[in-house]
Amino acid sequence: MTTNPSNAYDADADTGQAPVARLSMVNMDCTDPQALAAFYAHILGWKVTYSDNDYAMVTGEGATWGFGRVPGYTAPSWPDIAGDKRYHLDLQVDDLPAAAAACVALGATVPDEQPGDGRWQVLLDPAGHPFCLSPVKTAS
Repeated sequence: MTTNPSNAYDADADTGQAPVARLSMVNMDCTDPQALAAFYAHILGWKVTYSDNDYAMVTGEGATWGFGRVPGYTAPSWPDIAGDKRYHLDLQVDDLPAAAAACVALGATVPDEQPGDGRWQVLLDPAGHPFCLSPVKTAS
């Protein structure tokens, strides 16, 4: 891998240049694409736009998210002691306890490890991927 320290990323820099790329969609590995697509379509209020045994997609708010069957898939661990967590989602909700209950009713589970002193709640989706629910921030 080649890096160029003189050209390091600067979050505050406005280059005035066109982006190099645009995100077209995100794909997630799992064992049951149809079930995971249905789960996220329900909690996000998006639509399942494609679904078969090996692949499914949801679309909403200008984004597309795919779910692909991977033979031998294993879920990341939570807490991430082994360093195998690939990413996690942060989702904002109006009512944290009600949203958590709705996610659990749809198949999410609540792990024992809950960092954040109640400021957010970690859940695991039906495939075992961690995601966090946090209250919508209000203007003070």
